[in-house]
Amino acid sequence: MPVSPACPQCTLTNTYVDGANFVCADCGFEWPVEGEGETSSNVVVRDSNGNTLANGDTVVVIKDLKVKGSSIPLKQGTVIRNIRLVEDDAEHIEGNSDKIKGLVLKTIFLRKA
Repeated sequence: MPVSPACPQCTLTNTYVDGANFVCADCGFEWPVEGEGETSSNVVVRDSNGNTLANGDTVVVIKDLKVKGSSIPLKQGTVIRNIRLVEDDAEHIEGNSDKIKGLVLKTIFLRKA
């Protein structure tokens, strides 16, 4: 059984679990139990075509991109292998190209390979 936290509305500790919600006995405020202690992210990351991306996928750059801190641009068609999703951010991924390491790219400029 989850430990009842203090009420987020009135900050009193007179709370209890009722089904899938915590309930404050003093003010009557209810909030979901499922949000407590969750570490997994429910963010869905999609490429420019709407395909779902996951850690380890391979993507292709769909437009020439200037790279900050580098004189080498990313050309259209560049393959980025073994991407990593940025936690709680559906618009960015991390990855490495053959020539440039440590890239953070917007998903609107990528398509799943």
